[in-house]
Amino acid sequence: MPEDRESEAKVKSSDFLHTTSDGKKVFVRKWLPSGTPKALLLLAHGMAEHSARYEGLAAAMAASGWATYAPDHRGHGRTADGDSGELGWLAERDGFSRVRDDLHEVALAAAVEYPGLPLFLLGHSMGSLLAESYLFSYGKELAGCVLSGVPAPPSPLLGAFGKLIAGLGSAIKGQKAPARILHKMSFEANNGDFAPARTPCDWLSRDAAEVDKYVADPLCGFVCSFGFYRDLFAGFSSLYGPGASFSGLRKPVPIFIIAGAEDPLGGAKGFVSLLSGKFKAVGLQDVATRLYPGARHEVLNETNRDEVVGDIKAWLEAKLSRG
Repeated sequence: MPEDRESEAKVKSSDFLHTTSDGKKVFVRKWLPSGTPKALLLLAHGMAEHSARYEGLAAAMAASGWATYAPDHRGHGRTADGDSGELGWLAERDGFSRVRDDLHEVALAAAVEYPGLPLFLLGHSMGSLLAESYLFSYGKELAGCVLSGVPAPPSPLLGAFGKLIAGLGSAIKGQKAPARILHKMSFEANNGDFAPARTPCDWLSRDAAEVDKYVADPLCGFVCSFGFYRDLFAGFSSLYGPGASFSGLRKPVPIFIIAGAEDPLGGAKGFVSLLSGKFKAVGLQDVATRLYPGARHEVLNETNRDEVVGDIKAWLEAKLSRG
């Protein structure tokens, strides 16, 4: 049965299982205001984490009258917890697009519960890649999109090597086998700019307490599978690979791109400006950006997180008021 909770601020939190079109049961958290919601926010979390980590943002939005729906992606959180071999694995095939479509199905379920409300999407890290893919497939349904901690695509050489390792590992060891070599190339390599590091995850935030919570959480920071990396590289290719084009966007959706200026995945590489330029080049002129000096990858868990939440909230409210 869903668990219902209510904060002192009269923000109501609950959860439910959504059965997808292919029969998968996806765990979904939702945060609701005390009254009738005025808008919907769909939230896509990042790789090797889960939706409960976005409680602060969701509660702030609920206090302002927004309803937030946040699934734990396949292979993550309570969608995978307890399912043997599924933590860090998405699907037999087309896992990236399958998770994107899961997001869309949760959005449709939210629209059934609250028909006629404007829908906004926020994606962090891997979730921002899913959000970009959502823009191409279902963007006409969105009133706005926030991209947080967008990772830059790997170099052609690194991408080709990663695909090769993911493919060989899936074929030889099995899709669900942990891809430790790819974990070292991605997660562990991110700490290189922060030596001497206190933990393997210092690249996430300057806030030591938040980093420690992440490290202590068994549903965070786990080693993802060869099949997962196969699907992740496929996602990168679909967005930025040869033949990919942002001209497929069917609606000029307002976009807000945010990142820590010291984020080794993108913010520190100039990728925020590059991505903004890609959107504007195909006619999307309502594209705002914000780099937070000193901040690392998880801006929503940074020392200046109140500022970040305030900026997101202000941007969403402004786009809502403009219709």
